[in-house]
Amino acid sequence: MAQTQALIEVLKQSLKTHRLTYAEIARHLNMSEANVKRMFAKKRFSLDRLEQVCQLMQMEMSDLFALYEASRQRIDNLTEQQEQELVGDEKLLLVAVSVRNQLSFEDIIEHYEISTTECIQYLAKLDRLKIIDLLPNNRIKLRIDKHFSWLPNGPIERFFEREIQRQFLKSRFKGELEQRLFHFGLLGDTSTQIMIEKMKALAHEFTELHKQDLDLPLHKRHTQGLMLAIRPWTLDIFNPLVRKTD
Repeated sequence: MAQTQALIEVLKQSLKTHRLTYAEIARHLNMSEANVKRMFAKKRFSLDRLEQVCQLMQMEMSDLFALYEASRQRIDNLTEQQEQELVGDEKLLLVAVSVRNQLSFEDIIEHYEISTTECIQYLAKLDRLKIIDLLPNNRIKLRIDKHFSWLPNGPIERFFEREIQRQFLKSRFKGELEQRLFHFGLLGDTSTQIMIEKMKALAHEFTELHKQDLDLPLHKRHTQGLMLAIRPWTLDIFNPLVRKTD
């Protein structure tokens, strides 16, 4: 129902943009103005009526849906308090990571020890945080912007540094579908910037492959972690041997 109401609000705004009054709509639809006002007030439209109103603005219904989608708030980051709420509850964090990876409600309760009731409660929290829209029948729609990122040095990044990096790197990377490469050398500023741009491109490709594989059944996908990092760095044991300069 919330989606329907929001769609009608977008329709009303479009009518204002096109300077169409209720009286003009009534005349074109062969209805009384009172009935048109009642239709908008109750936010109840048949598909035929919705299409007719769109035609008055020389729009397709798909154009209206596109405007609705564009009107939905997209978030590119959370507040510190919101991030803290996620890291403070491991099940909530798990559900948040799952929906960001576009797992369905059924996937989550089938794959993890989370009950149906618990999962609905956690999804409702994510809806309140505006990370998702929780739709009828527990369908999930992400509201995260494509440029979404965690707060620099925020609770999620600190959690990552404290827990995830240590666990992720605690491996010899010799198993199937595992790979570790480490290179150490001297690069100028231009070459270093080239490497940074290449890393960004690879991270983008990882995201695109993730989207490409969404249609695969869950049992044919693996939770993969990819870490890319570069920084000026010297091995600690070498530091005492570096000749001091005046």
